[in-house]
Amino acid sequence: MVVDEGSLVDIARQDLGARLWRPATPSRSASPANDANAIDHAWTPRRAAPAAPTPYPALRSTPRSIGLAMPRQDLARAPDAAPLPAEGTARRRLILIAGSLVIAGLVGAALFHVLRRDGFTLLEGVTLALTVLLSGWVGFGFMSASAGFVALLSGRRTATAVTQTQIRARTAVLLPTYNEDPGLILAAVQATAEEVSRLGLAECYDFFILSDTRDEDVARAEAAGLLRLRLRLAGGPNVYYRRRAANTDKKAGNIGDWVETHGGDYDFMLVLDADSLMSGDTIATLTRTMETDPRLGLLQTAPTVINAETPFARLQQFASRLYGPVFAHGQAWWSGSEGNYWGHNALIRVAAFAESAGLPHLTGPRPFGGHIMSHDFIEAALLRRRGWAVRTLADLPGSYEETPPTLLDTAARDRRWCQGNLQHARLLSAAGLHWVSRLHLACGIFAYLAPAVWLTLVVCGAIIWPAQRLSPGSLEYGEVTAIFVFSLALLAAPKAMALILAMSSPAMRRGFGGAGALTLGFLVECIASMLMTPVMMLMQAVAVAEVALGRDSGWTAQRREGVELSRRDAWRAHRVHVVLGLAGGLGAFLVSKYFLMWASPVFLSLTLSALLSLHTSRAGSNRLPGQRRLFRTPEDAEPPPVLARSLALRRAYVDDAAARRQIELLMRENVPTYEFRTGRTATQDAPVTARDEIVSRDELIDPSLGQRGAAVAQERPQVGHPPRRHVQVEHQAPAVLAFDGIGDWVEGLAEA
Repeated sequence: MVVDEGSLVDIARQDLGARLWRPATPSRSASPANDANAIDHAWTPRRAAPAAPTPYPALRSTPRSIGLAMPRQDLARAPDAAPLPAEGTARRRLILIAGSLVIAGLVGAALFHVLRRDGFTLLEGVTLALTVLLSGWVGFGFMSASAGFVALLSGRRTATAVTQTQIRARTAVLLPTYNEDPGLILAAVQATAEEVSRLGLAECYDFFILSDTRDEDVARAEAAGLLRLRLRLAGGPNVYYRRRAANTDKKAGNIGDWVETHGGDYDFMLVLDADSLMSGDTIATLTRTMETDPRLGLLQTAPTVINAETPFARLQQFASRLYGPVFAHGQAWWSGSEGNYWGHNALIRVAAFAESAGLPHLTGPRPFGGHIMSHDFIEAALLRRRGWAVRTLADLPGSYEETPPTLLDTAARDRRWCQGNLQHARLLSAAGLHWVSRLHLACGIFAYLAPAVWLTLVVCGAIIWPAQRLSPGSLEYGEVTAIFVFSLALLAAPKAMALILAMSSPAMRRGFGGAGALTLGFLVECIASMLMTPVMMLMQAVAVAEVALGRDSGWTAQRREGVELSRRDAWRAHRVHVVLGLAGGLGAFLVSKYFLMWASPVFLSLTLSALLSLHTSRAGSNRLPGQRRLFRTPEDAEPPPVLARSLALRRAYVDDAAARRQIELLMRENVPTYEFRTGRTATQDAPVTARDEIVSRDELIDPSLGQRGAAVAQERPQVGHPPRRHVQVEHQAPAVLAFDGIGDWVEGLAEA
């Protein structure tokens, strides 16, 4: 089975344009093997040669190579950078930090008054210090959320509205992938590309699927699916595909490889994750905003969680949709031009990124040495260090992502994030970083240290509280109760603020299913979070201990779809938690009923962890007749067009399995390879003998056209070739070729 040669030429024209009909340049390799080797090692400063040859994929579809130098940054010496204009954020940051310190001071003073009655032991001092530290951390979150609440309530926007000017910049939309479901990636690319085409901006955006996939079956599915995608998007944005032979430096290396290979041909790059989506209007707004501010290096959106299926994921989706805007607007309020980067759903100025964000390797072994795992925070800090503004557009809709489907999947993701964030401790002292960038790094570190601090505080409390001899009605008893209630209020206040905002907006109320459904979801979420948070914090504390002991988390693909846990798997994952919950509750009861009351949420969470993990992993249990009533979000009520289209394409991908298999078989077969000789003119085209079965280009688009395509081919058993070119036909297995789209099937052996 072979592909119609005329189809190959058509697709080659689409891939390479006029380049197909021009003499091959002397710099282009005449050997497919050499060409593949050159591409594989295009980022030579950043990678070592593979120890053994790695099978190169049968598809590489890339445009011309115009790269940018991306030097590794010297963290011991600050570069020269022009200062950014003042924005008036100094006062905001003062309010944020002063408020956090006041909250920590009030809690510390009350606890000190309780503990000092009979002297002050070392263990009591440790308890006091940990309590003050955690209170300041909770107070910081409360102050930031309060700022976001006021900003939303007053209608204050995080960015100046941009006019609908013509977009002149060229933007690359990058989708790095690592052993992901190809249907997820291809559906996101097609849905987003169609959005761009709808706005008449197809010429301004190119899409790149940057594969680091190691699974050969997945890689073949990516290639086969891409061929169908490119033909479906004929006339729309260009879609390119590149798979690295070695995934050096993981995602950061993947993006860096693209910058050094193709970055010079683009003004901006929009970085998306495998599960990301973005509407065309949002992409255009980001681009126009970046165009109007030449000092802007990075624009981060606040993605909305979508497509949750399991009860756990729907709980996270509901919480993110309801509470997320308060926290996102708060961070944007005080961070200003010193914002952060979350690794995806962000637009970046390519030249700024190339000159600023080349990441060095850290000395020493993993987990604290080697490549920088959580690269996004560091890249934002380095951009700001070089004088580029980094901003968050918290009020820009149309940006979406997905969330892990189960509690255990979230714990696995947090394990990687924990290692990456703790690694940032070695970068806090990097020269030239803005102090707000250091604050972002410190917050990321403490986000994972906090559970370990909290666990230590629980143990200290279990030891010291029996000796306090508090009696109901005493001043000290009232102070301890006030500390407990005040801490809970600080944790609950941001959620209450978000509920008030949602209730005050008729559109938001309807999106969440009405006031009753919203209130019910809010109450259930509060209860569920109280039950789940302690066990998740314990798992994070264990992750911190593993990193401290030098255990590397590795890098595995994120599971996007839920797999229902069995009772055995749930028990195996949580049996230690259950035993700790039962033993801790019994011990607390024997020690002090007041301590049991204070720590009861912790022991209850641990005891019920296996049941919670089991029942929240079942995707079918959240469906009620007619609709999902609990944890409904505005995107459930009225799916945005890009989301609805993506879901339809994902369903269609499953139905297209037979067509993709046909394309994969085509790619495995020996295929004709053309060599276009320059300097000679043929009076007649050299015909190609008809094969037993020929698959037309149309059939690659729609498998239902298969019989018709074959019939058309039989009617014209000889296929002509481009005029005025002498054609030689050779047969080679495509697995040994690296070709630019199908275009290199035609041009791969071209020689001047």
